[in-house]
Amino acid sequence: MVLILRPDEVEKKYGKLFCQGFLTMVDEERGVAQIVEKCIARGPGEWDVVNRRRAGGVITNIRMDGQTIVMDAAIGEKELNFGPVSAELGGQGLAALKVDGDRVITTWQGIAGATVGIGACIAQSPGVIETRYPDDFKIGGAHAARVDIVTPKTVRVIIGIDDTDTKEKGASWVTSLKMAAACPIGTFIEHKIIQLNPKVPSKTTNCCSTAVSFAVREEDIPALVEFCVDFVKKESFSQGSAMTVFKGLRIPDGLSEFGWKAKSILFTREDAVRAAEENGVQIIAVTGLAGVIGAVAAVGCFDMGGRAAGVPEDFG
Repeated sequence: MVLILRPDEVEKKYGKLFCQGFLTMVDEERGVAQIVEKCIARGPGEWDVVNRRRAGGVITNIRMDGQTIVMDAAIGEKELNFGPVSAELGGQGLAALKVDGDRVITTWQGIAGATVGIGACIAQSPGVIETRYPDDFKIGGAHAARVDIVTPKTVRVIIGIDDTDTKEKGASWVTSLKMAAACPIGTFIEHKIIQLNPKVPSKTTNCCSTAVSFAVREEDIPALVEFCVDFVKKESFSQGSAMTVFKGLRIPDGLSEFGWKAKSILFTREDAVRAAEENGVQIIAVTGLAGVIGAVAAVGCFDMGGRAAGVPEDFG
């Protein structure tokens, strides 16, 4: 028999612990997912990163961003390998990630202190629907444990924006960050400032576009887009504000190439429209299309890390 507990029931059973957020985004077309886990401190996250990387399973990449763990994973199931210790008694790892209707089920295994992390800490986190425990579940000590953590199925949506300002007023990166912070739909994940070609003759000052990402239920995407369009329309000082929308966890190579080249090449609007059409990007003329090149490039550069904020000569 399986014991099923909601986060409030887990907290009542084990006491208040430390996980401050846990969500899963899936890209079923590409067979991949991303898990974002926010902790109250960096130390436990670093331990988790090392142990989960060692264990392998369905995690393909794992990294710390401040006090947040970001895990890329394959949808499916894979045996864990805890390295020098036995497969039965290891550290902690993700053995499976499966989509079940509008939910995602992640299966975790741990030993000793790691059982607290998966059975009591993540299990009471905001974002979790319920945790399923086997009959023989025991926490802490030398006990090995396996639990299923159930979360809502969400997808990643990136909103790119450019040309909301003039030489006298505004800044597009400020508009996008205010928009993301105010948005009541989905969960705000990341904000990026994308440096573009500083030689663009029609630039305001810095020639930067911007983008934000959200974890959102698929059925809520239209409402999210509507909110963002309305927000930019109200905040814009320009008659050329353009927005782009992209859904997925993998930026297509052609789109990344366009974004990187936009840092040194003077593209036309037609080039941007073509890149968008070929790579699944929706273009919306909020007040116009003057910003379409930057808005498309913003999506293309979104997953480049620090490279998004610079130009090619900054990186040798």
